[in-house]
Amino acid sequence: MIRSYLWDRKYIIATYIAGSAMACAMFFLDKLRYEGRADAGLVYYYAELAFFLLLVGLAVDFLRQRNYYKQLQDAIEHGTELKASMVITSGVTREQIAVQRLLAAQYGAYLTELSQYRRQQEQHNHFVLQWVHHMKTPVSVIDLLVQEALQERDEEHGDTERLQSIREEAGRMTRGLDMMLHTARLDKIEFDLHPRSVPLHEAARSVINAHKQLCIRHAIFPRIEGEAAAETDEKWLTFILNQLIGNAIKYSKRKPGSKKLVIRIEQEPDLSSAKLSVIDEGIGIEAHDLPRVFDPFFTGENGRAVEESTGMGLYLAKQVCGRLGHELQIESEAGSGTTATVIFRPEGIHLLR
Repeated sequence: MIRSYLWDRKYIIATYIAGSAMACAMFFLDKLRYEGRADAGLVYYYAELAFFLLLVGLAVDFLRQRNYYKQLQDAIEHGTELKASMVITSGVTREQIAVQRLLAAQYGAYLTELSQYRRQQEQHNHFVLQWVHHMKTPVSVIDLLVQEALQERDEEHGDTERLQSIREEAGRMTRGLDMMLHTARLDKIEFDLHPRSVPLHEAARSVINAHKQLCIRHAIFPRIEGEAAAETDEKWLTFILNQLIGNAIKYSKRKPGSKKLVIRIEQEPDLSSAKLSVIDEGIGIEAHDLPRVFDPFFTGENGRAVEESTGMGLYLAKQVCGRLGHELQIESEAGSGTTATVIFRPEGIHLLR
């Protein structure tokens, strides 16, 4: 701090020293002209006095501005914080006070613009949530009507396959709306959280039942292995499992013949953590695409071949896992299948981010 202070005043110090040197030079010239009249000791006394006064002046000025420099240093060290510039309040000179006023005005303008942006974002989120809720009602009605129509028709009737397709498309619309709903809520997940010990096998069974029509239609045979419980939020866990199991079905149905879908649940011996793995026998993921599967909107080589792929499912699942303190890992081999594993840590959800 002192070094910076002195460096900023190098021209003043140099000018002061140059002036003192000129005064001393004039004194010696006068001594040479009028020999015997001038006392050489006065030169050294003048130089020492001038240097002393310089040090005193700099010290007083530095002490006067020390708080300002300290606050400036703190603001630089915490430059990423929103209020960093507002800690500078001890300006002394007119220039420093003008800079303080400029920073305060800029901070006020930034807060105003940020407030407007947040208000617009909240209005947009409110509209999205309201729109999703309105859209889910007609989709549910369509699904209900299809179920009733299927019950009334004989299996040999030609329209049965068409009704099944309508029901499948309605299911896709429902899952898409749910994804949009959870995306809008993700930023405020802490306000929509109910942590408790959740039986993972029961949560997996519930999600499998929701997808049973697709499994039957595409000859996919799901199986749950093991039991365990983990501290998490049941609704958000269901969302994660819907994405993972939905992906497993989506990328398995393109392969001919029957396929297995295994939900493997493991509890650690010390009961401190648990793992849930979704293992499919689908088309898998290419090795060069694996590092990017959690990027938003990334579909990959195999994803582009599936028309309903959005590239958002794994991204959202990863984001939710991160917020809940869980870990999501993906392993895959092209042509053989994919394994998605959720790891539940003991501290887990208590470290909500």
